[in-house]
Amino acid sequence: MNKVLAQLIIEGNSGLPDISLDEPEGFTFSGQGIGAIVGQSLTYVFAAAGIGLLLMIISSGYSLIMSAGDPKKAAAGKATLTNAIIGFLLIFAAFWIVQIMGTVLGWQSIFDIFGQ
Repeated sequence: MNKVLAQLIIEGNSGLPDISLDEPEGFTFSGQGIGAIVGQSLTYVFAAAGIGLLLMIISSGYSLIMSAGDPKKAAAGKATLTNAIIGFLLIFAAFWIVQIMGTVLGWQSIFDIFGQ
């Protein structure tokens, strides 16, 4: 019988190097609640949101360029750009609201999360 790749890796006969999935430094889940997990993932969420924003801006620019004068395609590109800017403003506001709340309420853990 033929074996698929997953079976070969489990049995250890694949000849592939051992792959270990280590947590990023300072990112541990063991024995912590959902608040700690969300707190540790915030920096990654903001980074992913920034990358998503960049991709949406590039996509909307491409749509505007490729519309070739078609008003419907140009409107779709403008709508994508508008949504990207609104999303950026929401993410930016969320970041600063968290920072302000941390300062006002004296939550040192907020500053530890963002490395300040």
